[in-house]
Amino acid sequence: MKLADPDIGEGIGGPIQHGGNLSRARALFRHAPEPWIDLSTGISPHSYPHSPLPGNVFARLPDVASAEKLKALAAAAYGAPSVAHLAAGPGTQILLPMVAGLVARKGHAAVLSPTYAEHARAARLAGFEVMETADLDRLKDADLAIVVNPNNPTGRVVPRADLLALAVIMRAKGGLLVVDEAFMDVSEASSVTDAVDGGGLVVLRSFGKFYGMAGLRLGFVISHPELAAKIESRLGPWAVSGPALHVANEALGDARWQQAMRLRLKEDAARLDALLGTAGIPVTGGTSLFRFIRDPSAQAIFRHLGERGILVRRFEERLDDLRIGLPGESGWARLEDALKTIRTAM
Repeated sequence: MKLADPDIGEGIGGPIQHGGNLSRARALFRHAPEPWIDLSTGISPHSYPHSPLPGNVFARLPDVASAEKLKALAAAAYGAPSVAHLAAGPGTQILLPMVAGLVARKGHAAVLSPTYAEHARAARLAGFEVMETADLDRLKDADLAIVVNPNNPTGRVVPRADLLALAVIMRAKGGLLVVDEAFMDVSEASSVTDAVDGGGLVVLRSFGKFYGMAGLRLGFVISHPELAAKIESRLGPWAVSGPALHVANEALGDARWQQAMRLRLKEDAARLDALLGTAGIPVTGGTSLFRFIRDPSAQAIFRHLGERGILVRRFEERLDDLRIGLPGESGWARLEDALKTIRTAM
């Protein structure tokens, strides 16, 4: 295969730092056909089919009773010990620096990498000196340890026993282990939400990825009640919007839909693996919401698909890596056609 053009790394428009940046993709691939198929995120293409929003939902402040119902449903869905162990906010992104700020000693933070880049950035914003490492044991020396589990983008899973042992170490020194379980909804791994009462441990859960509604902006902190109360205090009143309360209260209580969607996403991931395999692109990891590829031809694959209006996630610092999300129903045929010609084009 021939190498991709040099502008894949530092050229036209620069690297795409996060998934979903279609304006940057259009700048990179000016002649790509529209509409774009965005496979650069780990968001489900199947949004939760909520009932119509009430007519006054935008005119009124979010209802307190609905907010309390949301916390109760989320605590049950995510396995929190009680409602008091949970705080809800407008997406985990805004919660990251708040959680990092819970650690009194702003010394060293260690992030198990490669992973979602915003964790390291949030720790730096909170005043930590940050180290990114692939060695779990090195997290033991930090004041703030961060693990994304299952990992984005590789799909790596750290065993529950290892996480709980690390939480004990963090607790003994007054530090904190943050476990981001944004993709736990589609994983068979064991969550650690039930263990937060011991202290030294905070778990983050994201609503939008599994329910296909990232634009709703809803996330949760699960921790010891004292820490959860601190987060709620910093968020202030009405942290979750009225529309988000309406949708999430339906979705979190809909166990039948959740079960069916897990199966559907698993089938979609297997279908994507088969398409990629036929094109000679081996899948090396991921979850049922995204697939991970590590291949020397990653940049050429990115270019080939981008020229055909299909955006996948590349990584400036790891040029052999790609993350590919699931197409919606209208995207499968175009992706299959693009992959049929990938060998001859490269």
